[in-house]
Amino acid sequence: MFRKLLPIFILIPAIEVGLFILAGQYIGIPATIAGIFITGILGAYLAKREGVQTLQRVKVQFESGQMPGEAVLDGACILVGGALLLAPGFLTDILGFFLLIPPLRKPVKLWMKAKLFQKMQSGQFYFIKRR
Repeated sequence: MFRKLLPIFILIPAIEVGLFILAGQYIGIPATIAGIFITGILGAYLAKREGVQTLQRVKVQFESGQMPGEAVLDGACILVGGALLLAPGFLTDILGFFLLIPPLRKPVKLWMKAKLFQKMQSGQFYFIKRR
């Protein structure tokens, strides 16, 4: 796992620095800094709104005796998306917004479901049934 994460922790910041330099050259340093702040504020608002809606859906599903599977996946996407928006950078902001906007996070949720199913099939992950 560490071998997969190490290149990401090196590559992503390098790409972000390059994007900051390019943005600073094309739109100017003040506009680049303003863009970082605006995406951070907008991202925090969107993460809070989506998170509250998801928590309400979880509550309603629990109260009606349902397991909130979709809502849990939404919550995971919102959590990661919000964290990506806290990191300064344009690439991480794009990925963060991708996870916060419901229609755009659908492919990620499908991928997560496929991975969970694959882990369940291989016995790495299982559910305990209530009686």
